[in-house]
Amino acid sequence: MGQVQQQARRQQRLEELCGATIRALSGDRELQLRARGLYRGRQRIALPAPHLQTDPDDDLVDYRGAADGMALRLCYSDPQLHRARCPQAPLQRLVFELLEQLRVESLVPARLPGVAHNVAERFARWSQALHRGGLSDSAVGILVYTLAQVCWSRLNARPVLAETEDLIEATRAGIVPLIGHELAALKRYRSDQARFADAALSLAATIDGLVDAEMARSHDDASAQRDEALAALRPLLLFDDGDDATIGTVASGRSRVFADAAIGYRVFTRAYDREVDAADLVRPALLGELRARLDRQVQAQGLNAARLARRLAALFARPARDGWAFGEEEGRIDGRRLAQLVSSPAERRLFRRERVRPVANAVVSFLIDCSGSMKAHSDAVALLVDVFGRALHQAGVASEVLGFTTGAWNGGRAQRDWLAHGRPAHPGRLNEVTHVVFKGADSGWRRSRRAIAALLKPDLFREGIDGEAVDWACARLRGRDECDRALIVISDGCPMDGATKLANDAYYLDNHLKDVVAAHERAGDVAIFGLGVGLDLSPYYRRCLALDLSNGLDNGAFDEIVQLLAGRHRR
Repeated sequence: MGQVQQQARRQQRLEELCGATIRALSGDRELQLRARGLYRGRQRIALPAPHLQTDPDDDLVDYRGAADGMALRLCYSDPQLHRARCPQAPLQRLVFELLEQLRVESLVPARLPGVAHNVAERFARWSQALHRGGLSDSAVGILVYTLAQVCWSRLNARPVLAETEDLIEATRAGIVPLIGHELAALKRYRSDQARFADAALSLAATIDGLVDAEMARSHDDASAQRDEALAALRPLLLFDDGDDATIGTVASGRSRVFADAAIGYRVFTRAYDREVDAADLVRPALLGELRARLDRQVQAQGLNAARLARRLAALFARPARDGWAFGEEEGRIDGRRLAQLVSSPAERRLFRRERVRPVANAVVSFLIDCSGSMKAHSDAVALLVDVFGRALHQAGVASEVLGFTTGAWNGGRAQRDWLAHGRPAHPGRLNEVTHVVFKGADSGWRRSRRAIAALLKPDLFREGIDGEAVDWACARLRGRDECDRALIVISDGCPMDGATKLANDAYYLDNHLKDVVAAHERAGDVAIFGLGVGLDLSPYYRRCLALDLSNGLDNGAFDEIVQLLAGRHRR
């Protein structure tokens, strides 16, 4: 496993643990921590306090302290009031955001001493990192740093950080007389957010004025020098962008056309849509060559399919009755053996017990994005689904492998029909959808192994209409008798069809995918997962995993996917 992928795995495990903590403390079951951001469902919750933002290299202590701080912010802060009072000037906003977070962290109930310790430890580590990173070397930096230490100390009735106590002493002596009234008000009104905000705004304005006065006294071009001085605070002023995640997050936005449409998602024509078997798309001789190539790759990777099969069997198996075991020494009395009690009083094997064995009543479907950008990952994806298909077959779990692409680039015949009809506005989807069946759920792995190799055919990959593909895959799963159904979508980004994008807007297909996934998750009869190839798919899928396939696959990657599947029953 590559270093980037290991880092992503570690970050995801920390986020799962801390997300559970946030849900427990806040009482909100919809909250999820993904890509170092807090989400309620698919909506990002902005918590801009600087010391709530974690780095990929942070450990569990940092993540847990930040998570507890997020939960406290949700419990004790009114977001509407905060937004209404929050100033726009960068430095004033930074001070205001910091003070509001310090306020809620000072309100930890006495019954939660662990939470109080966690948030205090997180603030201390954040402060140390700022100091050691050179923030306190500049005049503006030492001013903001000193203010943070003084306010934290006053609100929590604790001494400032010992490591920098001597460093901030001169600055503290200079500013405390100027903000003494505000500091007293912060302490007095920490349980009253509105009155606390008044004191915080006054303090922020005072600090902003001190910076202006210093720049005017020291430099002729005060405005330019102020901008240069604030550049030292840029890591704090960009606290909520989330752009530095180990694996990037897929870009997403709002589609005006989709939101304003009376009937929602539209399809201009379905006349050219088709569902095909993968084996029919490749010449038999070429398919044999592709299968041999895939077999060599599987062998070269050294993956343990038998171990994976055991893990999947344990994951999906449920106890099922399998008749009776007779001649037991305990259990229910077997009436047919009562005569032995007379003939052989010492005989003890007079009982029967119900026999139970684990049975997997489940089906797993892999839905593969066969858009052009996925062509570079086709070998790794084919290897992944081939090994999983074999392991699921050994575990007694039904599986299918599906794909989705388009019949043409940039619309094809569907777009030509639209042009012939005079280009009506907002026509909806404008391409020929092609849904591909590589392996059906009723077909065993050995029977379908040749067709799976069709994933290696380069000209299969065109464009992707993800939302309709998810609907199609879920409909196939609902037609099955198994009670445990899981759909794993493998993709490297957002839906993309050039013709549809140009005729509607950039996020039309994107918003349809979100709508489809949300509808199926509400129904709850199919558990949907997203496997992002080099990208985090959390804007679309609540349960997702980012994969770095640049260095191939190993057993650890398969273990992570199994762990993801283990959470399929969590709502």
